Amino acid sequence: KLLNKEISKDGGRVAIIPEDADDLWTVYNLLAVGDTVRSMTLRKVSEETSTGSVSTEKKKISITIRIDTIDFDAQQPVLRLKGVNVVENEHVKMGASHTLELDLNRKFEMAKPGWDSIASELIESACNTAAKADLAAVVMQEGLAHVCLITPSMTLTMAKIEKSIPRKQGAAAMGRDKALNSFHDAVMRAVVQHIDFSVVKAVLVASPGFVKDNFLRYMHEQAAKHGMRVLLDNKSKFITCHSSSGHKHSLKDVLSDANIVSKLTATKAAAEVQALNDFMRMLNTDPDRAVYGEAYVVKAQELGAVQTLLISDDVLRARDPQARTKYVELVDTVRDGGGAAHILSTMHVSGEQLSKLTGMAATLRFPLPDLHEEVEADRLAAKA
Repeated sequence: KLLNKEISKDGGRVAIIPEDADDLWTVYNLLAVGDTVRSMTLRKVSEETSTGSVSTEKKKISITIRIDTIDFDAQQPVLRLKGVNVVENEHVKMGASHTLELDLNRKFEMAKPGWDSIASELIESACNTAAKADLAAVVMQEGLAHVCLITPSMTLTMAKIEKSIPRKQGAAAMGRDKALNSFHDAVMRAVVQHIDFSVVKAVLVASPGFVKDNFLRYMHEQAAKHGMRVLLDNKSKFITCHSSSGHKHSLKDVLSDANIVSKLTATKAAAEVQALNDFMRMLNTDPDRAVYGEAYVVKAQELGAVQTLLISDDVLRARDPQARTKYVELVDTVRDGGGAAHILSTMHVSGEQLSKLTGMAATLRFPLPDLHEEVEADRLAAKA
């Protein structure tokens, strides 16, 4: 939630109340070493009593720190900022070290010496409530399931269910049906507990073989038997699809399925997934029109060839301000030239996949078969 915004390329500040994990992730991507943050915090304060003794107690104070290190914990979720005090007050001296913990629903102000186009875009998109989490997934195999929320920025594992399932043969087979029912029941309860159907537009249920079908049949039977309205009223939101296993990483295969992506056009996650799928397909079918790695992408853009740029948010979080500026200028140049630029979150399966390809890739307007030679020539010229 944005309370106040006064920003420009020359600096400025915003006041924010983060309402969910996505908001904190956005702040994590906005903040850089050297920025300042003001918030209420608890700090041990020593005071001298009338008798001359010193007492120590924790007091709630307002503090402004200049950031030295930034850490994000997605599971809590909480943002930990270490830095030094830059506004003296009666309890904290100038230059004193302090760690701020920014969690949900806590107001704070952040100031930057300059707001580039990416930072401004992040603020705008974070304040667009229509772009919040609207996709969920259950990836499963016999005895293992992950219930996930797929937001615009990340894939969060909300529950992991593991049960021992006896094989179909042998003496233990007698307890198989009971074990499967127990497993299906645990998954169903995790779905009810962690998925907000007032927000979520679709729930992917993915597995090898008929595991998904058996689970959905059990869930619908139990919903009808016990009058579970939340499941009965949202039956149409469940979409079955194939996955290689019940592990979280199998989601990347699910989200690469063109039939599935076409059903998810209403969800924010689909645009980034589609862009990455287009790149991977181009890499396989017309490799001279698909490049990855900073040197190759930058050179392709110099030649006016980039149609779609994919860049991961961890690349944009570069500690070196000059590197950050260079990447922001690359995004701006591609867009100014009529191309598209997608910033993929490394907390999302699509961003994880892009990171394995150096965190930067592009599909091209026209083939560049000699690009490798041109990049090598530039590298040798720079050494000379």
